[in-house]
Amino acid sequence: MTDAVLVDDLGFSHPDAILPALERVSLSIPTGEAVALLGPSGAGKTTLLTLLDGRLRGWRGRVSVLDAPFDPDRAPPLARRSDTGFIFQEFALVERSTVLRNVLNGRLGRMPPLRALLGRPSGRDLDIAQAALADCGIADLADRRADSVSGGQRQRVAIARCLAQEPQLILADEPVSNLDPTRAAEVLDLLTGAARARSATVIFSSHQPELACRFADRIIGMRYGRIVFDTPTRDLTEDATTELYRDADVLTGAKLQVVR
Repeated sequence: MTDAVLVDDLGFSHPDAILPALERVSLSIPTGEAVALLGPSGAGKTTLLTLLDGRLRGWRGRVSVLDAPFDPDRAPPLARRSDTGFIFQEFALVERSTVLRNVLNGRLGRMPPLRALLGRPSGRDLDIAQAALADCGIADLADRRADSVSGGQRQRVAIARCLAQEPQLILADEPVSNLDPTRAAEVLDLLTGAARARSATVIFSSHQPELACRFADRIIGMRYGRIVFDTPTRDLTEDATTELYRDADVLTGAKLQVVR
């Protein structure tokens, strides 16, 4: 099995930051795996996802995504950008556009430049977007404005947009942090299930060990920009998660539980 992501001795510091955002991070993620990045705020999860998406400059070390080595000073080639899809915590939808138009935005990198510039999708683009809407259970919302649907539905729109992109790697930054537990489980089930159905790799960040354990094959725990454990989900212990969040704001006196 080939690796979708290879990272070796990665380091990165934000300007004027006292501590590095990432320090001596090394990992490999095989194609088709579902991986959860677990850890408190400030652990480096978002920074790592942003780097893997090709949007971060000035890092140190070696990074390869989908067999393409990254350059710390240059953006990845435009032709490769559509192979990686990113799902943002705050959805990043065009509020006044319809749900279908938002999902079609995921096709822009696959369109010829003039067609993309004019916003004229082909029949195939429409078919792919409508299939993504159906896969996400929101086909009936296609003509609704994005700002008129619920938070859970908006997250499904964001996932459908990503799926319409036909990515080989899906990165999701806290994709369910704004949802109640039932909706959060539904969205993670949708996200990881859709990735597996497409043989895509998915990496999502989370503050919620119980949800991560339900939907990821593997858990990577991060704290202070470092990886503190990297383990198959079945081997994750309650003690490891409790230690990961020790003294972090996310702990409110209750013990974190690993739910199988």
